[in-house]
Amino acid sequence: MADDLETTRNGGTAPQSLNGSSPGTQSVRTVRTFLEAMERGDTDAAVELLHPDVVWKNTTLPDVRGARRVAGVLRGLERPALGFAVEVHHIAADGAVVLTDRTDVLRFGPVAIRFWVMGTFVLREGKIVLWDDHFSWENFLRGTVGGVFRAVFSRR
Repeated sequence: MADDLETTRNGGTAPQSLNGSSPGTQSVRTVRTFLEAMERGDTDAAVELLHPDVVWKNTTLPDVRGARRVAGVLRGLERPALGFAVEVHHIAADGAVVLTDRTDVLRFGPVAIRFWVMGTFVLREGKIVLWDDHFSWENFLRGTVGGVFRAVFSRR
């Protein structure tokens, strides 16, 4: 059984340790703080939560290894026309492993691409050492088509 399941958007809960501060609770807090920093575009705050040996994996894309390289990719996305948002549907932890069920939104100018992501985060020494996102390219394509449609027809 997981160390921690936080309250979900639909109000469900699961047990925590008696003092409410299990290793899973802290792991969930770290991942939430990381995702919130990403949403704000605060790359420095997000990178502070990465272990120097972090590996960032995305379905079928090359792995990005090391905090410096991940930071470089994230800083390359710091442009006014680009944006990121996340809606966490469920988040659960078993010690240092955190699973997220979420919808990510990537913004490219007026186009917002919404797609489902299942993420696995592993922490070491309180920092994210593995960031592994799984998503469907079909779902991403559908989100792209929907985003383009909304961008085109919302201007009329």
